[in-house]
Amino acid sequence: MSDWESVIGLEIHAQLATVSKIFSGASTAFGAAPNTQACVVDLGMPGVLPVLNHEAVNMAIRFGVAIGAEIDHHSVFARKNYFYPDLPKGYQISQFELPIVGKGHIFISPDEGVSKEVGITRAHLEEDAGKSIHDQFPEQTAIDLNRAGTPLLEIVSEPDMRSAKEAVAYARKIHSLVRYLEICDGNMQEGSFRCDANVSVRRKGDQKLGTRAELKNINSFRFLERAINHEIERQIDLIEDGGKVVQETRLYDSERDETRSMRSKEEANDYRYFPDPDLLPVAISDEDIARIRAALPELPEQKKQRYINDLGLSDYNAELLTSSRDTAIYFETALAAAPELVAQLANWILGDLTGALNKANVEMTAVPIEPAMLAQLVTRIADSTISGKIAKEVFEAMWQGEGSADEIIEARGLKQITDSGAIETLIDEVIAANPEQVAQFRAGKEKVLGFFVGQIMKQSQGKANPGQVNAMLREKLKA
Repeated sequence: MSDWESVIGLEIHAQLATVSKIFSGASTAFGAAPNTQACVVDLGMPGVLPVLNHEAVNMAIRFGVAIGAEIDHHSVFARKNYFYPDLPKGYQISQFELPIVGKGHIFISPDEGVSKEVGITRAHLEEDAGKSIHDQFPEQTAIDLNRAGTPLLEIVSEPDMRSAKEAVAYARKIHSLVRYLEICDGNMQEGSFRCDANVSVRRKGDQKLGTRAELKNINSFRFLERAINHEIERQIDLIEDGGKVVQETRLYDSERDETRSMRSKEEANDYRYFPDPDLLPVAISDEDIARIRAALPELPEQKKQRYINDLGLSDYNAELLTSSRDTAIYFETALAAAPELVAQLANWILGDLTGALNKANVEMTAVPIEPAMLAQLVTRIADSTISGKIAKEVFEAMWQGEGSADEIIEARGLKQITDSGAIETLIDEVIAANPEQVAQFRAGKEKVLGFFVGQIMKQSQGKANPGQVNAMLREKLKA
């Protein structure tokens, strides 16, 4: 493997969050009964004409502006011949030579402290196909045309990535960006965000690209990484055994963790692109672009820099907090309730909260602890009402729906003991019960201090203020 270099480019299909389809008025809502959201335009009935959805154009421009891309003032829709039953008219309306978004770039952070620029070749509008269902009827394929005509933005990267890890970092960055821009909900389970990976290998030092294979329709970041790694290994083994990689489309089987051939890879000339005679060219003015640019939200990179410069967060924590729009919203809402506890809130969100989300396999949008509730918990640690250790117990109870931090602390009697007299009594009792350890401490064995602290915390059921215990204990033992 050390003698080889992988070359990876991604094609991402982001379903645009329009209410209706790209060339018809049919609904794009997910989950309807099969074929109930396909109108005569989607069915390719004779005599019908497509009408371009203006909001889909605006969303494409919004993406292009966000990645610093060239926006073509004149773009054209083309017919791409497509002889599959999930698009009844026999072609897909897409863009070819004159896409709406030209060259742009984004930066990814595949590792902590690492930044890499990835070029974006183009992003073009097209309609989605329907869905072929092969496992519902014996020896028959069912067709659901609800998705036919759904607007897609196909985002094509340069082959700038050199590992599956970089490819996943890029896919995650695009996923985050389209959600920040509110042009795609990013739901991979529902097919709103899908990835195709073009993978090839070459000897290190070679400038010529190897023959690529395309891995189609991968719908999770975990599977994307596994599929690319498997394909890299397959191609290297094939070449080292004297074989040749052929240009083809391959399917990733997540259950067997393998890729297998679907069909030979089509070229542009196989699709016989030509301008769609039913659609006029799209004219975009400088005023259109300026209007959309002015309405852009704060983007992830801008938000990250603000967190670093204004809030004093580390580059790493700022990157993690802004990588997801939902996480950033949660953090900022919690921060509004406890503006002086920036670092503490960041640590709880990226630590305990994220860990609980992963364990329960739920998204940030479904977290059972409201941002203000977490802010209250962190405040109670800061004002010494509870210790950090007790806070873990309170957090777990909040997650289970037992109430707010204050309610749980009160109900369970978890308030920290900060009364000096009460703590002194505990210390005296522990010192009196352990004369041997007292002698060891006074003989210079500093580590014994931990033993005493543990005994006192045990006696107080974890409620004694650890800072006060340490300070007063040292004083007593040295007296």
